[in-house]
Amino acid sequence: MKQSNYVHIIKLAIPIIIANASVPLLGLVDTAAIGQTASAAALGAIALAALIFSFVYWGFGFLRMGTTGFIAQAAGTKDDKELHALVFRSVFLGAAIGLVLVILQKLIGELSIYLLSASDEIKALVKAYFYIRIWGAPATLITFSLLGTLIGMGWTKRLLWVQLFLNGLNIVFNITFVVGFGMGVKGIALGTMLAEWLTLFFAGVVLFQKLDIKRPYERARELKAQILDRSKLLALFKVNVDIMIRTLALLSGFAWFANQGAKFGDYTLAANHVLLQFVTLSAFFLDGYANVVEMLAGKAFGAKDKAAFTLQVKQSTVLAGATAVLLALMVFVFSDMVIPLLTKDIQVQTIASNYKNYAVVYILFSFVAFQLDGVFIGVTRSKEMRNATIIASIAFIGLGLILVDYYGNTGLWAAFIFYVIVRAVALGLYYPKILRMVELKTNGR
Repeated sequence: MKQSNYVHIIKLAIPIIIANASVPLLGLVDTAAIGQTASAAALGAIALAALIFSFVYWGFGFLRMGTTGFIAQAAGTKDDKELHALVFRSVFLGAAIGLVLVILQKLIGELSIYLLSASDEIKALVKAYFYIRIWGAPATLITFSLLGTLIGMGWTKRLLWVQLFLNGLNIVFNITFVVGFGMGVKGIALGTMLAEWLTLFFAGVVLFQKLDIKRPYERARELKAQILDRSKLLALFKVNVDIMIRTLALLSGFAWFANQGAKFGDYTLAANHVLLQFVTLSAFFLDGYANVVEMLAGKAFGAKDKAAFTLQVKQSTVLAGATAVLLALMVFVFSDMVIPLLTKDIQVQTIASNYKNYAVVYILFSFVAFQLDGVFIGVTRSKEMRNATIIASIAFIGLGLILVDYYGNTGLWAAFIFYVIVRAVALGLYYPKILRMVELKTNGR
């Protein structure tokens, strides 16, 4: 396999970065639309409603991440039949899970809202949002599988098309329904749900054309035995369960952060949500390099090429680190100008400005964990990712309980920074094991 270089990595990363950056841009538009037309309670409701769907959808993020690793390895071995079978396995799984979520929406919705530490007004708004957006679950989860395939194959320009299509529609719908029709929180939910379904059909057309699958149903029938291969289903299941546990542990940390903010009052909850838009924007930029290393590491692993593996991990990490420094600097310099655009509430603006430096420090340290996640996904070593995230989540909540009592929201942000550092350290301790595994595979042992 031809060795990578910085220019090659940047060319692969740029479409992913643009695509990923459009996701928090959507969050910024939603926050601005609600912040300029409604109360702090509505802004807080959007924060908590988004949190619920982070659990509902990101909990099944293995449909994207697990697919990427297996697809990249299949591409490295140049096995087209297995590649196609992997796509259909993941798509069918996403459809099944999505239907189950729709069927169980009452249970999921009521339990989620019950667990929130928020005012009755905010809970009512969250409920209105949830029971509209949940109908987009099958479309979203199937699209996860399609995006995982695009990343695994290195078709990053197609990924960009799909992501821009989704978020462009979402922004247009949300502005129309919220600003134009005055639908508030319900308008955000309706616009998002409609965009999710339209994007599924668009992504399907893009991917199957690129794979040269003219009749997907007939191709699936041809590969039925391979799609249902027991050993491969078990391998996919094992990786997916580990990634799901890892994702839920990761989201538990973010959920605890948001829930603690809610206990400090609606204004602090809203201010923390505004700052998390900057964190999320930076995360999606940095995740672009992690997505590239998923694909490159997976292909090198499948092709049994240790030299390419180590070079690509090193170079993509250098680029990610430089990007993290730049992003942190931009947030430090420009956040005070952007915050008033996201909320008209003076008290929310003041609180957000007072805590912006904590968001800056978090961004500065976060890239290491992202890069290591990408490596582990590429070689489908999900167990180590799971363990590292559980350790970090326990450490975060344990330290946070102490710091919050003494320092309030300052302690909460300090523990949040500690969280991402512990994730990186825990993953780093496992990394030598990955290198040994790559070396054994390269030497044919």
